[in-house]
Amino acid sequence: MTLWPQSSHGKIPAIEDLRARYAVLFARFAAPQTDVPFTPARLGAISGEWVGESVDGRIILYFHGGGFIAGSPQSHRSIIAKLVEASGVGAFSVGYRLAPEYFFPAAVRDGVDAFRALLAKGFSASSIILAGEEAGGGLAFSVALAIRNAGLEMPGGVLALSPWADLSLSGLSILQNRKSDTVLEWETLFVSARHYLRKSNPCDAYASPAYASFAGFPPVMVHAGANEILRDDASKLGDRAAAANVPVSVEIYDGMGHLFQCEAGRSEAKVSLSRLARFIRAKSTAIAA
Repeated sequence: MTLWPQSSHGKIPAIEDLRARYAVLFARFAAPQTDVPFTPARLGAISGEWVGESVDGRIILYFHGGGFIAGSPQSHRSIIAKLVEASGVGAFSVGYRLAPEYFFPAAVRDGVDAFRALLAKGFSASSIILAGEEAGGGLAFSVALAIRNAGLEMPGGVLALSPWADLSLSGLSILQNRKSDTVLEWETLFVSARHYLRKSNPCDAYASPAYASFAGFPPVMVHAGANEILRDDASKLGDRAAAANVPVSVEIYDGMGHLFQCEAGRSEAKVSLSRLARFIRAKSTAIAA
């Protein structure tokens, strides 16, 4: 039985059907049970929303998942609210442009523009943590790469949950975990990558930071589940950071699937969120009172 909605456009799903598939996945994110405020806003030309408040100059610049073709700050409020609540650090959730209407590298450019806008608002680079999940997790690293190559001061850290960082889909876990991953499947990612990349090389470092040099990067933290098809993407990011002598922590949680942090009540989710929160506070610089 296929996981895809029926399409009248042949074997490859139309973008509407693909987005419908992602909408089903997003439904597993329960509405945030929190008093954290969500405020629609813009950073320069970039739309998004503030999540919580920055009370000491620290801020999370967050990139949602959705295969670069779906999702929004609103669809991922639950998971970003969990990070904000756990860390006590506010966030700006970026409404970056989506493919196929805006293809690679539009999302990367939007991320860099949002970072520049935070600097223009008076945030120091070291007070900013780049973060994201799934495609947004890979995007956080791509944005860090673009920031470094532009000669800008680097953020305080980069973190990702279940990142998609290799759009060539070359990780062995893509095959090993095809039955144990109940959330993502190869076909979903393959077609999403086609929409996002068009004719670009899937191994381009800005598209797939698993192939980038991380020289000069700030500290890195990556969490993933052992049962998900993106497990090896997390490991590849750790390998790139270690090769560049960047402080790095990659944690693969046994028995866990894609974005297990969304599963309320799981002890592993609580541990992961606690460790991510400590990283955010430890690696971001507060403004002295």
